[in-house]
Amino acid sequence: MGWTKEINRTVTPYIYIVLALVMVSALTSCAFKGYKFNGASIDYTKTKTIQLSDFAVRSSYVWGPMGPLFNNTLKDEFANHTRLVQVKRNGDLKIEGEIIQYTQRNKSVSSEGHSAQVELTMMVNVRFTNNANHKEDFERQFSASQTYESTQSLNSVQEELVTQMTKDIVEQIFNATVANW
Repeated sequence: MGWTKEINRTVTPYIYIVLALVMVSALTSCAFKGYKFNGASIDYTKTKTIQLSDFAVRSSYVWGPMGPLFNNTLKDEFANHTRLVQVKRNGDLKIEGEIIQYTQRNKSVSSEGHSAQVELTMMVNVRFTNNANHKEDFERQFSASQTYESTQSLNSVQEELVTQMTKDIVEQIFNATVANW
């Protein structure tokens, strides 16, 4: 019985070392294939540039800062999470589109029959072109919604809600274009 305890004491540290080496090996092998922990899976030997066109606001209801907020957030996402160089034209990847919907509607009714919550929705139409692999090209719509209490005015919550919807939509676009989710 005593000899099994001795074996366990001498073998246990080696097991931890082997497990650590296996984990490091697995993580580095993923990094060499172009996969990053931020979700981007880009082959930088083939794809070096991205063209991000400004999205025009084409919805019937408009909040003035929405267009610049969306465009800056989209550009920042690709600048912060990829090594792609942003160019004005002829990018290896091209993302363009427009904000096509910005609406609000009553979401729930109180027991007195009045609106209790309002849902704000933003929808964006995106055209994606991958000049290295046109099989990945698409035109698709992405949307996000946020809810606020009807006791609040839209003006008091609009910036916060549009910022959150923009982040949600930009993340969806990022995942659909370079993360291949």
